[in-house]
Amino acid sequence: RSGGAGGGLGDVIGQLGRGGGGLGDLLGGILGGAAGGAVAQRGATKGFGDLLNEALGNGGEPEAAPSTQQEAAAGLMLRAMIQAAKSDGRIDEGEKKKLMDNLGDASPEEQSFVRKELQAPIDIPGLCAQVPDGLGAQVYAMSVMAIDLDSQAEARYLNDLAQGLGLGRDDVNQIHAHFGVPPLYS
Repeated sequence: RSGGAGGGLGDVIGQLGRGGGGLGDLLGGILGGAAGGAVAQRGATKGFGDLLNEALGNGGEPEAAPSTQQEAAAGLMLRAMIQAAKSDGRIDEGEKKKLMDNLGDASPEEQSFVRKELQAPIDIPGLCAQVPDGLGAQVYAMSVMAIDLDSQAEARYLNDLAQGLGLGRDDVNQIHAHFGVPPLYS
């Protein structure tokens, strides 16, 4: 698997750094050129983040529906965050709040998806098998963002996830450095 999208890990981290307005902006930055979502330019198809931002401005509905690929990629990113949050054997109220706050005004179907994922067992091989080529670093970054790396269980989870996604130690430590999280590898 390829760790980055397009121009490599530097571009991935740059895209992650542009997301300042919650999960929608972050996913938009991540998915803009990676998972079938075209970059939003004059006359171009809009990416997931653009559609989500439109929805926020239009009382919950984007002007155009996200593509099936964009919805699948967003679900994958959310699944990665939820699994990471559960990786220490529990998901506390703070972690649940962080996840739910990032959902904003989620539909009943989206809330149901989150509840189901919160109750599902952690499945790193299953998650990795769903990650399209080019989204590995993004999925890993979403996982890092979802947790406070403060336990051995979380470190083991991130190590196993990185290996399953085919990410190298330097790439992993670069993602951690970007988010101000202690490096996984010394």
